[in-house]
Amino acid sequence: MKKTSRSSLSSTEEVYDPEAWRPRGVLRPPPAEGRLRHARRKPPADLDPWIQHFWSVAWDLRGCKPFLQETLPHPNVHIVFEDRRCRIAGVHTARFSTTLEGESRVFGVKFRAGGFRPFLGSSVGALANRMVPIEQVFAATAQQWERTMLSLLDDDAPDDALIAVASEFLRARLPAPDANVALTTRLVEQILKAGEDESEIHSVQELAHRSGMSQRSLQRLFQEYVGASPKWVIRRYRLHELVERMKAGDLVDGAQAALDLGYFDQAHLINDFRSIVGYTPTRYGKLLRQAAEPPLAV
Repeated sequence: MKKTSRSSLSSTEEVYDPEAWRPRGVLRPPPAEGRLRHARRKPPADLDPWIQHFWSVAWDLRGCKPFLQETLPHPNVHIVFEDRRCRIAGVHTARFSTTLEGESRVFGVKFRAGGFRPFLGSSVGALANRMVPIEQVFAATAQQWERTMLSLLDDDAPDDALIAVASEFLRARLPAPDANVALTTRLVEQILKAGEDESEIHSVQELAHRSGMSQRSLQRLFQEYVGASPKWVIRRYRLHELVERMKAGDLVDGAQAALDLGYFDQAHLINDFRSIVGYTPTRYGKLLRQAAEPPLAV
């Protein structure tokens, strides 16, 4: 699926397979000037148990102001190729911020929640809030892969070429089957999608009840395979939901939102929202409305 929005000053393009879902947790509207392209592509069927999707972001902001992009965290590990280097990014528990300027491109592999644990061979919790060289996990065998991928990026190769090379490398190193990967993925997706049937999961106790697991077992599983606690995942996805409502233009009643999202009170929601998003819900709503307003004629 492809979506493009344009103005006299900017062009923003989204390309994504339906199975890869729309981007979720992007806090800022696209830049008012320049060009930006965001693609999300599903993995081959044999890699689907481990990989959620491949993604790429390309921009041309030459002659434009630098653009600060900010996103809410997800419970996923990524392999990221950018700036002539490749790194493995663990779960980032705070808001992720990066400044886009000039002209460049980034390509990444987003693993399913729990999907990177068998490749790593140890607790994913050790990667939380860290970015490590790819050789730290895949040893010297990763060096040629890194060179090939970065060369393709330099040559502005299509996403399909990058996906093919990445898939070939990972396919040759698929780990042994691990039932905990599918279990962890299912639990995290259950948290994410719970709101669709109006029965959201607001606490670890609720997740334990639905899964038939003890809270202690959930804690151990998430630390080992996700790299973040189940409580953190639940709270982050509920904040994702609130941000998406606000971006859609919904009027949000703070007290009711706190109740709907499982917070003790409105003050608790505001503090959590501000600590992650960087603004109170009221201030963030104003920023979204200001960004949606057409520029003044000059």
